[in-house]
Amino acid sequence: MSTTFTIDTATSRATPTPAPMKRLNIPAVRARKGGEPLVMLTAYTVRMAQLLDPHCDLLLVGDSLGQVIYGLPSTVPVSLEMMCAHGAAVVRGSYHAAVVVDMPFGSYEGSKKQAFASAARIMKETGAVAVKLEGGEAMAETIAFLSARGIPVMAHVGLTPQAVNVLGGYGARGRSEAEEKKLIGDARAVAEAGCFAIVVEGVIESIADAITEAVACPTIGIGASARCDGQVLVTEDMLGLFERTPRFVKRYAAMADLVTDAAATYADEVRARRFPTADQTYRRAAAGAAPKTG
Repeated sequence: MSTTFTIDTATSRATPTPAPMKRLNIPAVRARKGGEPLVMLTAYTVRMAQLLDPHCDLLLVGDSLGQVIYGLPSTVPVSLEMMCAHGAAVVRGSYHAAVVVDMPFGSYEGSKKQAFASAARIMKETGAVAVKLEGGEAMAETIAFLSARGIPVMAHVGLTPQAVNVLGGYGARGRSEAEEKKLIGDARAVAEAGCFAIVVEGVIESIADAITEAVACPTIGIGASARCDGQVLVTEDMLGLFERTPRFVKRYAAMADLVTDAAATYADEVRARRFPTADQTYRRAAAGAAPKTG
């Protein structure tokens, strides 16, 4: 059972109501290897999930919310509580896409037991169908441990933002032969461990192609290659809500300009007392007037 949406006339906002709909499941995602590309975008709120869901195969509740929602300098400070709260919101706001929730830094690296406890909490509290974790060969045993216990795992190799302090920045990976060999080895290791898909971020295009050919599960590119089995972007980047656009992002809208213009118009009307008007205020009915119906 999932959700669709009706309008709550008391609030004029969409509220979910039960409907017999099935989400895209993990076997269906795996089956897309080499087929129609998978579409994934990030979502952190109910309303954004509602808007994106009809167009996406997967919604990623990324730890990028640390920067996008909370204004943090990186993803490192993001907590498990944050991920659970936003993950639950996105599940409530969607009905078709498979929802995947990032495991934040420090919630899984310590041990396989710690990883299971964190992943189980995410699954229970959010209703998501899978978790995502960063790391290659070093995380293979953890991925196998989680997968064997009923927790689907999406892996993440290449540029791994949680490791920014070790990597020394957000530059593309794979510029040397040694790094190329490691990236392909990392992808093979996590695929053999049982992950159902791999995010390949910020790697040289030819390496992304080699990874896609080397593994049996779908690859989802971000700053990688059009020949990956799918693509993901941070939605707010794609919508043009920030001044800076990363090199690998295509802006499909200029939402920051729309918001700025709307806020400026609102401010002008408030200061000039042109808002609110009779259309936006409530008045007593004239004596003897029939009450409105409908």
